[in-house]
Amino acid sequence: MDIDVYEQYFAAKHPGNGTPRRAARAALTLSSGEGRVRYTASLSFFPFEDPEDFRISYDVYTERELYAAPGRRSKKREAALLAALRPVLEELAAGIGGEIFLDQPLTAARCG
Repeated sequence: MDIDVYEQYFAAKHPGNGTPRRAARAALTLSSGEGRVRYTASLSFFPFEDPEDFRISYDVYTERELYAAPGRRSKKREAALLAALRPVLEELAAGIGGEIFLDQPLTAARCG
């Protein structure tokens, strides 16, 4: 089972694969099953050509595992991961030649 613990869209910049990307979807995702939990941070850059354009393309995508162990979902662990998420997102973006503008959200944060 996968749950987006956190999801938000931000202004961003990436040259893309022939199409410049101007926004990114940031997420903290919980995957659980068979007595194990795994949390990953991910970024997906997309074109964002107008304010209604949230066509997510996964050709400019990156993720990093933040935690994996036996156990179950923990609100305390999620709070700690969320508190440390911003620098991880910036590193993920830079790692694939992009930039995310965390001070320019395009949507409100969604937590699940």
